[in-house]
Amino acid sequence: MIETAHLLQPSTFPPITRDRLETLQVNLGFRCNLSCVHCHVNAGPKRKEEMDRETAEDVLTFLQRHRLKRLDLTGGAPELNANFRYLVTQARALGVRVIDRSNLVILLEEEQRDLADFLAAQEVEIVASLPCYLEENVDQQRGKGSYAQSIDALIKLNRLGYGMPGSGLNLNLVYNPLGPSLPPPQGPLEAEYRKQLRERYGIHFNQLLTITNMPIQRFGSYLHSKGEFNNYLQLLREAYQPCNLENVMCRTLLSVDWRGYLYDCDFNQMLKIHLKTENLVRPRLRDLIDMELSGLHIQVAEHCYGCTAGQGSSCGGALNE
Repeated sequence: MIETAHLLQPSTFPPITRDRLETLQVNLGFRCNLSCVHCHVNAGPKRKEEMDRETAEDVLTFLQRHRLKRLDLTGGAPELNANFRYLVTQARALGVRVIDRSNLVILLEEEQRDLADFLAAQEVEIVASLPCYLEENVDQQRGKGSYAQSIDALIKLNRLGYGMPGSGLNLNLVYNPLGPSLPPPQGPLEAEYRKQLRERYGIHFNQLLTITNMPIQRFGSYLHSKGEFNNYLQLLREAYQPCNLENVMCRTLLSVDWRGYLYDCDFNQMLKIHLKTENLVRPRLRDLIDMELSGLHIQVAEHCYGCTAGQGSSCGGALNE
């Protein structure tokens, strides 16, 4: 893989500061059952990094002390972490809303056959990656056969009530562009997803989230190998919309890596751009258990234009329509 982090600094991105913290987003490790082309984490089956129980306990302590109501679990495939189910059950016992960022295919792995039932019993919100509703495009990004497996997983989730009206079990899908382009408007694309998935497979879901591909890790390396890295950065800069700046996720979200180190967002985490406080340059979660974070300066670089380009992009999808 070609390292591209140095191409993103210094930055012309405008300065921004933190608001009140609402979401703790925790990367449980880089091990995954897939190796997707658009992955900004460079996750895969051969990665060994995994959050341990001590750091998982720090996560729960932080949730309690800051009275947070949202825990966003990601990876790799977060479900492969040995502490995943422990974190889910303990956080739910605290009344915390839990989000599982799933690749769907993990639900069909032999050792995870009861995973969907567990998620439903804990009323975990699922944010599932389905980068397109067309088989050819999904298999191109995620590997041959991954589309068919994703469809089987979605049908399984629907049978448990996920995505069905009145069930309270939220199932949101995530779209990523196939290459170096911005996502199309979220509303019309969501309507097309609904039409295609319902007519062809009878699948229901709550919402489609469009997310811009970030020029870092595996996708950044892909762009560089095709000679498109600088052109893609220019596309992001030219599509900058100032109105998106107020709603970027790093204002209210804190990102935690598998070792407990802190970042302003998941993308900064992958670039090793650590959260900075007045006294700490590389703080860990346990260092800030009792610290108020609002007002801190957010660390920015050129990839930040990906969150403000066009209709904007965050872990919650488009920032405006």
